[in-house]
Amino acid sequence: MLESDGRVIMVSGASGGIGGAMAKCLYDKGYSVSLGARTMQKLGSWVVDGDGSRIMSHAYEATDAGNNEDWVHATVAKFGRIDGLINSAGMGGMVNLEDDNDETYDALWAVNVKAPMRMIRLTLPHLRKCGSGRIINVSSLSGKRVTNDGTGYALSKFALMAVTHATRRAGWDDGVRATALCPGWVNTDMAARAEGITKEDMIQPEDLAEMASTILALPNGAAVAELLVNCSLGDLF
Repeated sequence: MLESDGRVIMVSGASGGIGGAMAKCLYDKGYSVSLGARTMQKLGSWVVDGDGSRIMSHAYEATDAGNNEDWVHATVAKFGRIDGLINSAGMGGMVNLEDDNDETYDALWAVNVKAPMRMIRLTLPHLRKCGSGRIINVSSLSGKRVTNDGTGYALSKFALMAVTHATRRAGWDDGVRATALCPGWVNTDMAARAEGITKEDMIQPEDLAEMASTILALPNGAAVAELLVNCSLGDLF
């Protein structure tokens, strides 16, 4: 297993939900964390109260290429390295196959596909340099099968799976390992309107965070390409 001490992990969507739980978990395990958040005021109190030498925060706008580049530069300026990237920021949106709604389709594509791909492109030189770079893309079981009318969301998550596998190929020889983490219902604001399942029965963000920490710690010879996680019995593919 790789040691956490000294390793620097960037986490988008760190102001709450899955990203917030992952950021806190990694910090508690000894990692240094660079937190990208759209709403800085929503970052946990632990960010203010924690060890400032191991924490930094930066405004993150998924659709702003200049902002994304600034975040990467600021992370390197503070820590001198980047060892991992977690693309957790994302958006939902119910748009189906027969909807004439390019605005929602375009937004889903920009946030759920183009932004993670851009962050990967910006961080890859640093991840290659360390020899054990790690990338986790928070996808979804909706990136593995289509079970409802949310065609737009599924389309974006299927595309994120392609980005993940392209990243595995691009970085493999330099020790970069990429994983798509694909959960079902997670107890976050995005799942607040889910029907037929209680929040208690959903996957908890803290459990996904533990899975992410395990992925980051695995050596190069134990790569996990996809991790499918469900809270109920159902089709995974």
